[in-house]
Amino acid sequence: MIDERTVPYAALLLRLALGMLALAHAWLKIFVFTMPGFVKYFAGLGLPEWFAYAIVALEVLGGAALIVGVLVRWVALLFVAELAGTIIMVHAAAGLAFTNPRGGWEFPALWIVAAIVLVLIGDGPYALIRSWPVRLSRP
Repeated sequence: MIDERTVPYAALLLRLALGMLALAHAWLKIFVFTMPGFVKYFAGLGLPEWFAYAIVALEVLGGAALIVGVLVRWVALLFVAELAGTIIMVHAAAGLAFTNPRGGWEFPALWIVAAIVLVLIGDGPYALIRSWPVRLSRP
């Protein structure tokens, strides 16, 4: 049985956690790898260099949007796409465990599942700008 009284707060908690993770990943790219280093890494993967800036922008703006509750479902969908690309381009060949050299795909896959859950359950309370309304009939 679903406790409809607590689901909105689960959405809020998930929104805050994913937003903070996104900001932490952006911080890592900007201040540890540095933007020139991250851009070079992207080029080494065969991706256009400008795409590295788009990824960092998504993580900064998307992370902040999740935290304050701006179009949460749309932002979560963008993160699903980013993380699927991350698995395909970087982590799939390394195997499951994220502790493997080059990191495995377990962490990005978990993040994808969490983002999909956020898409399904919605914005949660205290969202500034609501995403699309989804009304599913009850079984």
